[in-house]
Amino acid sequence: MSTTAQIGVSGLAVMGRNLARNFARNGYAVALHNRTPARTRELVAEFGQEGTFVPAESAEDFVAALERPRRLVIMVKAGDPTDAVIREFAPLLDTGDVIIDGGNAHLADTRRREQELRAQGIHFVGTGISGGEEGALHGPSIMPGGSAESYASLGPMLEKIAAKAADGAPCVTHVGADGAGHFVKMVHNGIEYADMQLIGEAYQLLRDVAGYPPKEIAGIFRAWNTGRLDSYLIEITAEVLSHVDAATGRPFVDVVADRAEQKGTGRWTVQLALELGVPVSGIAEAVFARSLSGHTALREASRGLAGPTPRALGDAEAARFADRVEQALYASKIVSYAQGFHELAAGSAEYDWRLDLGAIAAIWRGGCIIRAAFLDRIRAAYDNRPDLPSLLSDDEFAEEIAEAQDDWRAVLVGATEQGVPAPGFAAALAHYDALRAERLPAALTQGQRDFFGAHTYRRTDREGTFHTLWGGDRSEVEA
Repeated sequence: MSTTAQIGVSGLAVMGRNLARNFARNGYAVALHNRTPARTRELVAEFGQEGTFVPAESAEDFVAALERPRRLVIMVKAGDPTDAVIREFAPLLDTGDVIIDGGNAHLADTRRREQELRAQGIHFVGTGISGGEEGALHGPSIMPGGSAESYASLGPMLEKIAAKAADGAPCVTHVGADGAGHFVKMVHNGIEYADMQLIGEAYQLLRDVAGYPPKEIAGIFRAWNTGRLDSYLIEITAEVLSHVDAATGRPFVDVVADRAEQKGTGRWTVQLALELGVPVSGIAEAVFARSLSGHTALREASRGLAGPTPRALGDAEAARFADRVEQALYASKIVSYAQGFHELAAGSAEYDWRLDLGAIAAIWRGGCIIRAAFLDRIRAAYDNRPDLPSLLSDDEFAEEIAEAQDDWRAVLVGATEQGVPAPGFAAALAHYDALRAERLPAALTQGQRDFFGAHTYRRTDREGTFHTLWGGDRSEVEA
């Protein structure tokens, strides 16, 4: 087989197929490989006119078709399937060749694979790709990790196929070493979980408290999408809420089972945040909300528990409440993004990645699921002050949340009085209030720990670590 392809894609399910087509549409010759050769033939038969494809049935032919340094993208399931494909291709590669994992892999797996392949002289690029199947085809947000040398070879190609922000900038950047790319994509997905939960709570409040039907709520979301909440998720929410089920004539949202599934990246975000000691309560609440939705037997058994029944508001009150929900949603979203960027900063410090938070915000402006108008402002906040401790410390965001907080609190009072769950809004507000509090009950917690476990404590009035002898005269000793 002649060496004609500039890049190869192995794993031709929907994401891999569309990514291969994206490369071809942008003028690259693309080698194709799949465990089931029939899928390769189907892609060429259906989309061969879109560009130059080089089909290969064996791993050997696939590698032989690639120009050097070879660049091959693997788009297979995370975990053992990814390791199996790497084991198949690595012995066929040479020093300087590049393997790109475009799936959602766990940080620990990516770091292990990068280290193992680096020892063989092969570059491994764990790459987050966001945008779903449409993004893969028309331009995703791309978050590659790995070595700077690998990005020098791969970067121009990724920049060409990536989504373009409103200012024309490609939504891709070299994120950092080893597992940085998959880490950033994981946190992106964690923020996505929180964003979706908050939007869901806003919908439920508008329906159960304000009394609006789905079609009218769709109109409210469309109006919000013309302002500061302008984002992909708000846009598609309006579409989902306006959709009518053809079989029943009922609102689509009323015929869908209220059980939200998940693939794991949200859980990973929370698990790693716990390891890093970073509070991401809004993201965690979104993960738990999905888990709770799936416990149908528990929910059924609890449905008769005492509590208020929501009562729809009058027209004028409903309109005012909707305005308040917009304020609460905006403020809660900013808190969720702040938590995600805090985790990015903590991961960067832990693994010495030196993540550029402004650049990450910039590449999330297009192609990805959480793309939103205010990401331009998040980028500017970190560009102006790279050491910004929190988005909530940015003057503009702090001012907006200050303006929103009375309505934010009123929404939660209304939700509580009417018995409508709003755990995401509540978690975001609790996080905000905890950050601004002068004293937290952690002092009591640490005193309890010292009492039952001699875990010691620090004082506010002098340096050192201390322990109180609780069982006797309660004298204090320096630990």
